[in-house]
Amino acid sequence: MAGPLAGVRIVDVTTVLMGPYATQILGDLGADVIKVEPPGGDSVRGIGPARHAGMAGVFLHANRSKRSIVLDLKQDAGREALLKLAAGADVLVYNVRPQAMARLRLDYDALRAANPRILYVGVYGYGQAGPYAAKPAYDDLIQGAVAIPTLGVLAGNEVPRYAPNAMADRIVGMAAANAITAGLFERERSGQGQAIDVPMFETMAQFVLGDHLQGASFEPPIGPPGYARLLNEHRRPYATKDGHLCVLVYNDKQWRAFFELIGRPEAMSADPRLASIGARTEHIRELYRLVAEVMLTRTSAEWTAALEAADIPVMPMHTLQSLLDDPHLRAVGFFQTVQHPSEGRIRTMAVPSGWSRTRPEVQRQAPRLGEHGAELLREAGYGDEQIAALVAQGVTTLGVAGA
Repeated sequence: MAGPLAGVRIVDVTTVLMGPYATQILGDLGADVIKVEPPGGDSVRGIGPARHAGMAGVFLHANRSKRSIVLDLKQDAGREALLKLAAGADVLVYNVRPQAMARLRLDYDALRAANPRILYVGVYGYGQAGPYAAKPAYDDLIQGAVAIPTLGVLAGNEVPRYAPNAMADRIVGMAAANAITAGLFERERSGQGQAIDVPMFETMAQFVLGDHLQGASFEPPIGPPGYARLLNEHRRPYATKDGHLCVLVYNDKQWRAFFELIGRPEAMSADPRLASIGARTEHIRELYRLVAEVMLTRTSAEWTAALEAADIPVMPMHTLQSLLDDPHLRAVGFFQTVQHPSEGRIRTMAVPSGWSRTRPEVQRQAPRLGEHGAELLREAGYGDEQIAALVAQGVTTLGVAGA
C-alpha cells in the first residue's frame, strides 16, 4: 500500500455515491477500504453502460481502491462478521439513516463495544436534533432544500432546475473524507474513538450560504441574501462569432486591461461605476451585459489570444466529449487507460493532488461483487468451513466473476 493513509483500515457500509465517493478518496490516499455490500450489491453497480452486469461506469469511478465483501447484515451471522471486521478497523462509515443502523443493532454503542478506538462515521441526510431527522435524503432533494434550483431562476433560468451533477453527494462525500482524516488525527492525540456525523442538509446549506448569506449575515440584516455577481443572468459563457468562451474580468487590473483592449482606456477613471469592486458589484449586470455584447465581435480564437496577452482569465467552454481531449489534462496524465481484471481496458482518472513524498496511488480497480470475501473473512479469523457455512446460509457470496 502507498499513500499517506497507508495502514488505515476502513469498513465501508455505504452505497450509491456519497459514501462510496468519500471512501474512494481515502482508498486512493492509501487506506485499506473494505466495501461491505448487501447480497444484491450496491445499486449503483447498475447505473449506465457496462460490459458486464454490475460493473457500470459510475460504479467504476466511485469504488476503486477497495475490496468487496458481501454480508447480509439482517442475519445475525452477517452482523457478527461485520463486527469482527470492525474489531480490526480504524473507521466504520455508513450512509443509511441512524435509525436503520439501530434496527440492525449496529449503532455506535455496538461498534464501540467491539472496538473502543473506532471512528463511527455517519454520512446521511439531516442532523438528528431537528424535525427532518428521520426523512430520507437524495441529491435532488438536498439540492432543492438548499435553494440551488431557486438560485438558477434568480440567475435567469426559466424554470427551477437541479444542477446536472450529483453535486450534493460529491460535496458531502468530500466533507466526510475531511472529517474522517481529521478524526484519525485527533485519535492519534487522544487514543480514543468517537462518533462523527456528517449531515447532507447542513453541509450543503453552509456551502450555499457561504456565498449567498450576504446582507443577512448581520443582525438586523443590512441587505437581502444573494450574491449579485453570481446571480447575474449575464454570468454565463459568452457567445463569440463562432462559439463560446468562459471569461472572467474581476479585479481592477483586469477591468483596466479589458477596457484598453476594447478601445475605451478612459472608462476606468471616467465612470464611477467602475471605481471599485464594490461599485462594480452593484452594477455587475450592466458590466456583464457590456462584455457579452463586445464578445460577439470576434472569434473565440481571436478573443483567446487577445485576452491571454492582456492577462485576463479565459478558458474554453468544453463539452463532455472535448473535455476528454483537453491538452492540459493530457499533459498532466489525468486520464489513464488501464487494464481492469474483469472489464478489460477502461479509462480512469488520476488522483488530483500532488505529493512530494507519500504520493497516493490507486490501490486497485473497482471490485466485482464479493470478489475479496474469502480473503477478508480469513483476515477476520474465519476458517474455510465457517466461510462455507456462511455461503450456505446466504450470509455471503464469494467473488462471482462479472457480477
